[in-house]
Amino acid sequence: MIELVKNTKIDFMGLKKYAFPLSAILLILGIVGTVQIYRDQANLGIDLAGGTSLQLKFEKPFSMNEIRSLLAKAGHGEATLQEVSGENILLVKLGASGQQEEKMVADPVVNLLRQSLPGNPFVVESVSEIGPAIGQKLRQDAALALLVSALAIIIYLAWRFEFKFGVAAAIATFHDVLIIVGIFWALGIEMDLLFITALLTIGGYSLTDTVVVFDRIRENIRFRKKGTFSETINLSVNEVLSRTIITSLTTFIAVMSLIVFGGIVLRNFALALAMGIMVGTYSSIFVASPIIALWRGEKMTEVKR
Repeated sequence: MIELVKNTKIDFMGLKKYAFPLSAILLILGIVGTVQIYRDQANLGIDLAGGTSLQLKFEKPFSMNEIRSLLAKAGHGEATLQEVSGENILLVKLGASGQQEEKMVADPVVNLLRQSLPGNPFVVESVSEIGPAIGQKLRQDAALALLVSALAIIIYLAWRFEFKFGVAAAIATFHDVLIIVGIFWALGIEMDLLFITALLTIGGYSLTDTVVVFDRIRENIRFRKKGTFSETINLSVNEVLSRTIITSLTTFIAVMSLIVFGGIVLRNFALALAMGIMVGTYSSIFVASPIIALWRGEKMTEVKR
């Protein structure tokens, strides 16, 4: 494999005194964001909150103020409008507040806009209508999926390495997921089922990167009889640093292509993945490994095969 960096001797364990406070701040943001999601105080997509979402493609540029006024007169003053710049695309989001599952509003809204804007015809590119009860159930299922995945990580790594390694990897995975949730909540970016898919993907990516570091730590413990456990971690991370950079960089380039060329539907999904790649790489070095060192101590006991 191409080596971007060679023979580095970076004291990664010494940098944990800066990494841990940074992670703590971001984790607090993530916890607050998670609580706000369950209080419905976040920008949740139709999938998770319920309601109606429309994507309309107009032939000519349109006036956001005019459309907002038309919807307000029709009793949809709470509607959220988003324009895709330069593409004459309008996203209309109507919350599920006060709606019954059987009362859907997509057709009335489409008919209203067609009658009120006869000089600017449009095509309905997508429609999503989900009742509030279904949205709540999907939120619960998403949380359960994340918990089950964390449990599976602990079991797998406890079998492959040892229990402490499994717990450290699970903590690092939750660390990554909570940070992305917190950033999306703080920035007011919409979170939907594609976002949940991105979180599960981020967890898998972070785990893969962490296992590579853990494998090298195990090998070095087996063949190094001198030094401390922290020194072995530093050696291991430096040895796989080039591989980590290349893997993260190539994956990041692929995700950036989705952000640029994937269209509005995949943009937030790809943005979450891009953030997750950076956070996952960071956590495998500055979170998972230091947790093991703090838990196991500095004694060079061999990890079971």
